[in-house]
Amino acid sequence: MASTEHNGMPRRAVVLLSGGLDSMVTAAIALEEGFEVHALTVDYGQRHRIELLSSKGIAEKLGLASRTEISLDLRAFGGSALTASIDVPKAGVGDDIPVTYVPARNLVFLSLMTACAESLGASDVYIGVNALDYSGYPDCRPEFIKSFAETARLGTKAGVSGNPFTVHAPLQDMTKADIARECARLGLDPSWSWSCYDPTIEGIACGECDSCRLRKKGFAEAGIVDSTKYAI
Repeated sequence: MASTEHNGMPRRAVVLLSGGLDSMVTAAIALEEGFEVHALTVDYGQRHRIELLSSKGIAEKLGLASRTEISLDLRAFGGSALTASIDVPKAGVGDDIPVTYVPARNLVFLSLMTACAESLGASDVYIGVNALDYSGYPDCRPEFIKSFAETARLGTKAGVSGNPFTVHAPLQDMTKADIARECARLGLDPSWSWSCYDPTIEGIACGECDSCRLRKKGFAEAGIVDSTKYAI
């Protein structure tokens, strides 16, 4: 779909493109909604660094306008199985916030996305958070997304000048099965994306971490084949 225009200029949007399934689907939705899409990827020292390569490949395959990758090494803080020497849990998704939660990650990422959007003259940012089939991270909840939009309005030149940012979370109320169906509807290959938190030495998705379990469950419930290879 051709980009929509505002005052003769294409409407731009910044999408957080981690390289995961949700971010890939979100980027495709932003394109479908008519935006000129600019991707932001953050190398935060995550142990599943394969997702960075996936992000690059997705941006190329979708023909995004640009992709910016920045380094922000959150290993300096630790506190998460994704950024410290803590075992990634493999027992299944529980009720408590798991150790794979990275302290304030989406708060930090949304701030970076807003800065990127403001520099591009964009008023729209897209993030692929989900509050149904997920690991229980507090920075994926609708109330957090809503409150951040207000913070961005108050803390930016664009916001105080009457041009607030719209934070889009199109997957917010979807199950993983819904997301798998969106992936298929949009003509995306699941294997372009990477979800596993603890890949094998050979670079294969473990199949046991929370992220793998939720992903496999979603595709199974949707009756759609996930072309990703899993160790288990």
